[in-house]
Amino acid sequence: MTTMNAVVAQGIGGPEVLQLQEVERPVPGLTEILVRVRAAGINPTDWKARAAGGRVGADDFPLILGYDVAGVVEQVGGGVTWLKVGDEVLGMPKFPVLPGGYAEYVVAPSRHFVRKPSVLSFEEAAGLPLAALTAWQGLVDTARLSAGQRVLVHAAAGGVGHLAVQIAKSLGAHVIGTASAPKHDFVRSLGADEVIDYRSVDFADVLRESPVDVVFDPIAGDTSLRSVQVLKDGGVLVSILNVEDDAAAEAKRRGINADFTLVEPDRLALTAITDLVDAGQLRVEIDSVFPLAEAADAHRRGETNAASGKIVLRVAD
Repeated sequence: MTTMNAVVAQGIGGPEVLQLQEVERPVPGLTEILVRVRAAGINPTDWKARAAGGRVGADDFPLILGYDVAGVVEQVGGGVTWLKVGDEVLGMPKFPVLPGGYAEYVVAPSRHFVRKPSVLSFEEAAGLPLAALTAWQGLVDTARLSAGQRVLVHAAAGGVGHLAVQIAKSLGAHVIGTASAPKHDFVRSLGADEVIDYRSVDFADVLRESPVDVVFDPIAGDTSLRSVQVLKDGGVLVSILNVEDDAAAEAKRRGINADFTLVEPDRLALTAITDLVDAGQLRVEIDSVFPLAEAADAHRRGETNAASGKIVLRVAD
């Protein structure tokens, strides 16, 4: 048996359940590729699954967490013709099924990947797929955001939010972000036209007289109802978490689309995203990089909710 190193979640619990161990290395089947992982992205869905279970594809412990990967094609399965050994790739393969990104190797369908832009490091590339696809699918496919529209992006300095700001700006929208005061300069550097300090003022009070066309909300909870209140009639609330009943009822009354949206693997969208990277219109902010063996510390960092941009594991140099 050929083995590899991986960080395995032994069961539901705190970060300490993440343990580095040797496991069997996967083998690519038809239309699949084996990727030698250089870096793996950390996402809130990872530490939530570790802490509470109940996530799609994350119920059968022990398991290897991680959806975002960037690396080099090591082997191609039968039928794969568009990628070859040695190609540098990135992707969010198999979601919502776990591909096991916290590992030295990942096997997944070849068309769940795209080629890595040369301007990105592997760490930056690993921070891109899930967060950028979440923002793209929410803003482009669900909200159909267009030039001249006003969009409010909550948690604009976060892993998803900082990419949503840039994607919205690339579409020609007027972008308003919420963030704590120390992060305002960062959010403006992403292209935001306005930034609201959610700790000192209620964004609903600020925007009540100047409603927006779209709200992108990775927070939900009591934020949902206030977000509906600042939307124009017929606007769109894009939530990546379940919308609470009172917000959904108010949205329905005013003709606002307020549906929960879940990210999906999407090679065409990911190609459009990497095109923005190549064009200099999208950058990935890396908050911190941890060695694979320190995945527990990476989760601890994520759970502070203090990160600006993405947290990443370096799997190999």
